[in-house]
Amino acid sequence: MASRASRGRKQAKKGVQLTLMVVGASGTGRTTFVNTLVESVLLEHRTANLLVDPSNPHSGLDPNLVQQAASQANVEEPIRIKPVNVELEEDGVRIALTVVDTPGFGDGVDDEYAFQEISSYIERQNDDILAEESRIKRNPRFRDNRVHALLYFIPPTGHALREMDIELMRRLSPRVNVIPVIGKSDSMTPTELRAFKKRIMEDIEYYGIPVYNFPYDAEEDDEETIADNSSLRALLPFAIVGSEEEIMIDGEPIRGRRYPWGIVEVDNPDHSDFSRLRGALLVSHLTDLKEITHDFLYENYRTEKLSRSVGGNDPDSSILPEDMANQSVRLKEEQLRREEEKLREIELKVQREIQVKRQELLAKEDSLKVLEARLAAQGNGHSRDGTL
Repeated sequence: MASRASRGRKQAKKGVQLTLMVVGASGTGRTTFVNTLVESVLLEHRTANLLVDPSNPHSGLDPNLVQQAASQANVEEPIRIKPVNVELEEDGVRIALTVVDTPGFGDGVDDEYAFQEISSYIERQNDDILAEESRIKRNPRFRDNRVHALLYFIPPTGHALREMDIELMRRLSPRVNVIPVIGKSDSMTPTELRAFKKRIMEDIEYYGIPVYNFPYDAEEDDEETIADNSSLRALLPFAIVGSEEEIMIDGEPIRGRRYPWGIVEVDNPDHSDFSRLRGALLVSHLTDLKEITHDFLYENYRTEKLSRSVGGNDPDSSILPEDMANQSVRLKEEQLRREEEKLREIELKVQREIQVKRQELLAKEDSLKVLEARLAAQGNGHSRDGTL
């Protein structure tokens, strides 16, 4: 919640780590969004290797490379998971950002493999945390790579959610904070965009998909927090326009896109939701995303994982939520009991060693007393011999 985010600003002064995953089919603006977010070329565009000069995006396409790519267009490339790291500084706060890109998603005939690859990657990060927590001695250099938010790019079709959109968000929402966005939203008129947003949220509600909706507590949170989260919730799904170029407007460089009918400004809230989303991810809701990931999503995964390992290998065994919670508590209590027993054993061992050392010291003191008595006796004997 945003009330947590106010605490997050203080914590972020020391530097924070954030992991974002971006998922979307080719052509939805995923790469441009990431580069706009970090204000640098972090991800290369798919067509970069077709340019005459790959380092110059305006160099034009190489006809030979284009022909070669066209001949291989029917070759299906599987999805790849590509984490990329970058350091950002936002309002004096250092952010170690990891962007997990998913090139190849949505390009194949069968989406099941892509779903499994993304889900497996997210679960592996949880498994790494679970294994680290089980160690008696933790690794001080261990890096937490859990995904704190997944931005899912919906193509601007103007219709409703596709079956693929519904299935991916439905599967991943229990494991990660899913935030739906509409890529290249400037391809729609304001009226079309409002209607599209409405249909998407109706589908999300109908299918019961628990996306990250900027939660707040009407009884505990202050009015400013409630108003901020309500306004962000009303923007879902975020309509995104990205641009890696700047346009001069009245002598000032503005990130935007130029069209025959005018200019779309990336950071203008009347043109795009980009600035509101960027502020939520990197500033106001950064802490909330991390806390929900650890306290809710990870804990649920951990409970399910440990319950399956204790109750058997059947992953489909039905366990009530309250039973899962009780099982998790019992496992934690058992772990604490074992640790307490180890501490008692160490304490008893130390006490025994102290007792042995005390006895050794007493024995040495007795030996010294005997030696002193002998020396005293010898001294007295010499004294008597000298007087005779």
